Amino acid sequence: MAAQIIPIVMPKWGLEMREGTVQDWLVNEGQRIEVGEALVDVETDKISNAVEATDAGLLRRIVAQSGETLPVKALLGVLAESEVSDAQIEAYIAAYEVPAAGGDEDETGPAFEYADVDGIRIRYARRGPEQGTPVVFIHGFGGDLNNWLFNLDAVADRHPVIALDLPGHGQSQAKLPGASIAALAEFVLKFLRVADVTGLAHLVGHSMGGAIAIQMAVSSPERVASLALVSPAGFDTEINGGYTDGFVRAQSRRELKPVLEQLFADPDLVSRQMIDDMLKFKRMDGVEPLLAELSAALFGGGRQSAVLAADLAALDKPVLVFWGNDDRVIPAEQAANAPSNAKVIRFDATGHMAMLEKASEVNAALQRHLSGG
Repeated sequence: MAAQIIPIVMPKWGLEMREGTVQDWLVNEGQRIEVGEALVDVETDKISNAVEATDAGLLRRIVAQSGETLPVKALLGVLAESEVSDAQIEAYIAAYEVPAAGGDEDETGPAFEYADVDGIRIRYARRGPEQGTPVVFIHGFGGDLNNWLFNLDAVADRHPVIALDLPGHGQSQAKLPGASIAALAEFVLKFLRVADVTGLAHLVGHSMGGAIAIQMAVSSPERVASLALVSPAGFDTEINGGYTDGFVRAQSRRELKPVLEQLFADPDLVSRQMIDDMLKFKRMDGVEPLLAELSAALFGGGRQSAVLAADLAALDKPVLVFWGNDDRVIPAEQAANAPSNAKVIRFDATGHMAMLEKASEVNAALQRHLSGG
């Protein structure tokens, strides 16, 4: 039997990633690796994250060095047991070729699709199998579907996945169906019908998107199979108005950087590219007045206008709640208002973006939740 050599490759995080920059290796050559172990930090144009081992084995060779920028699927390192010779490993590395870039898109279709919903053009993405109950990802205020870049493919491994840019966000049209959680919830329900999701769907919502998901379940319980909420709005009145107002007002990199840093426990996660992308979005025609209108209506004076905790508790739906204990946007103490039968997971050293900051743990819990575990 041929000696087994297992490659460690540059992952593809999210729908737009084409390359990543190797930062620091977290393990050493000669170390035995377990599945799920963090191997190396990689920086993308969105955010940094650790590459985790998908296979167990002995780390025989680190190929990619700190500072190297490499395409998706490029060879980062090699796992092989001690009976595999150094010569065999060298030959494997020399012969390794990065798979053609177009392969994934050929198999899964275009990265993004567009739909017209009540005269508003919406960008969205589909991933995963065609069969099964869809999992719908709903981002928060000022975000877009890329907020789920570490989660979509992990969930799509077992479930159909749909993620959208809400109206006035990402690459969707800068037009609102109404400046209320109820109007946005009704709009997402209409979007799902346009996207041919007519039966039950699992909803995953972050921040404002969490409140939208709750309202969807309250107004149309027959459409919702379960809820997974990340630092959701809608659990109580308090919210950091300094964040929401600061986000709307920021006009420059210098003004926006300290605002975005409030999203994370580790402010170093706010990259220059993240700031530049957000400024580019905010400068699109119609976006800033739309965000100002939405912020004033939903979070004016540092108070949430829609409190839905009691309505959520009255529903007979599985509920999973994630919260970072260092959340500086919506206080983690509001997790106490989750329904008594909800599963609540709180993370230390984590801010408002647990799906990015604790992606591996969130994905594993999501899979259990979606499988009824």
